[in-house]
Amino acid sequence: MADFHQNGIITTMHNLGDRPLAEIEGELEGFSKQRPMGLILPSLYSELEGPALSGILDQLKEVKYLDEIVIGLDRADEAQYRHAREFFSVLPQRHRVLWNDGPRLRALDARLQAADLAPKEPGKGRNVWYCMGYLLASGRAESVALHDCDIVTYDRQLLARLIYPVANPQFNYEFCKGYYARVADGKLNGRVCRLLVTPLIRSLKKVLGSMEYLDYMDSYRYSLAGEFSFRIDVLRDLRIPSDWGLEIGVLSEMYRNYANNRLCQVDIAQNYDHKHQKLSVDDDTGGLSRMSIDISKALFRKLATRGVIFNTEKFRTLKATYYRVALDFVETYYNDALMNGLKLDIHEEEAAVEMFAQNIMKAGEMFLERPMERPFIASWNRVISAMPDVLDQLRDAVEADRAEFAGG
Repeated sequence: MADFHQNGIITTMHNLGDRPLAEIEGELEGFSKQRPMGLILPSLYSELEGPALSGILDQLKEVKYLDEIVIGLDRADEAQYRHAREFFSVLPQRHRVLWNDGPRLRALDARLQAADLAPKEPGKGRNVWYCMGYLLASGRAESVALHDCDIVTYDRQLLARLIYPVANPQFNYEFCKGYYARVADGKLNGRVCRLLVTPLIRSLKKVLGSMEYLDYMDSYRYSLAGEFSFRIDVLRDLRIPSDWGLEIGVLSEMYRNYANNRLCQVDIAQNYDHKHQKLSVDDDTGGLSRMSIDISKALFRKLATRGVIFNTEKFRTLKATYYRVALDFVETYYNDALMNGLKLDIHEEEAAVEMFAQNIMKAGEMFLERPMERPFIASWNRVISAMPDVLDQLRDAVEADRAEFAGG
C-alpha cells in the first residue's frame, strides 16, 4: 500500500486499498457513455514476437469500456503488416493498425516533409504522433490512454487506473501520468530516472536557483514512465520530441499549456517490468547512453525557452554538482534496497552515474553547437492550419491499407 502524502505541485492519486478491479471497470463503463475512451499502443514489429504483447492482448480482450484501440506499427514490411493485422484481430474493440512504413503513410509523410512539418527522425515519438493524429481524425474518443507494448507484468488494472482520472466526468484533469516502483527479479531498476533525471533536476535547482518548472518536474514520481492519459483536446496543441526525450517533452508541454490543478499522476501497478536497455558505456548512439543525452537536451531546451542562459562554464558546474548529488542517491537507494531485501550493485550504479555525468556535458555541448535545432514535432494545430485536409488524408490512408489487405 502506498503512502497518502501530497509532496509536489500536482495531484498524486495513490493506491490506498486494493479496490476491486471489477468495481473500477464498472464505473469506467458508465463513464464511457459520456466520455468514449481510446487507447494508443506504439509498437515495433519485433514486439509481436516478444513475450509481452500477446499477454497484453489477452488482458485487453476483457476490457469493455474502450471504444477504439490505435496501434502504431514500426519497422514492418508488407508480410509483417499482414501478420500484425491477424495478430491484433483477436481484439473485440474497434481497432486500427497504422502501417507507418507502408507506401500510403510514407507518401503522406513525404508531403509533410515537403512542407517542413513531418517528424525529423523515426522512433517512438513519430509513432505516437501519427497515432494521435489518427485519433483526432477518427473523432471516436474523448479520453485516451497510452502505454508501451513490452510490459511483461501487464495487468488490465494498469489501464483502468491510468485512464480513470481523465475519464471520470466529475474530475477536471486534462492529463494523467502513471507511476510505479521499478522492482523486478529481486532488483531495483529504473536507473535513468533514479540516477539521472532526479539528481539532474535537483542539481539544476542548486545551479539555477528556485524555479516553479523544476519544482513541477520534480513532483513526478516516475517522470520517464511510458504510460499516460489525456483528454482529446490536449492533442491538438502538443509538441513532442521524436527522440528519447518524449516523456520529458510531454510533461514540459503540459506545464506550458495547463494549470497545475488540471494535471495529476496515479499509482498504476504493484509490479512493473519491461524490456531493459543496455548501459552502452562505449556507445553514445544507443542504449541508456543515447537516452541520457536526449533526456538532458530536452530539459536544457525547455529551460532555455524559460529564459535560462547556458554556456560551457555553467554546464561544467552542473556536471560537477550532478555528480555529487547522484553519488549521494546511490547510497540512498542502496540502503533502501537492503532494507527491502533487494539487490543493488554499487559498482554498477556508480559506473552509470559516471557515464551520465559525461553525457550531461555532451548534451550541453550539442545544445550550444546547434542552437537552431528543432527537435520537436509540429503540433497538429499547426499541421492542420497548413494542410486543412491532413487528418482526412491520414484516415483515408489507414482505411485504404485496411481494405487492400483485408483477410490478413
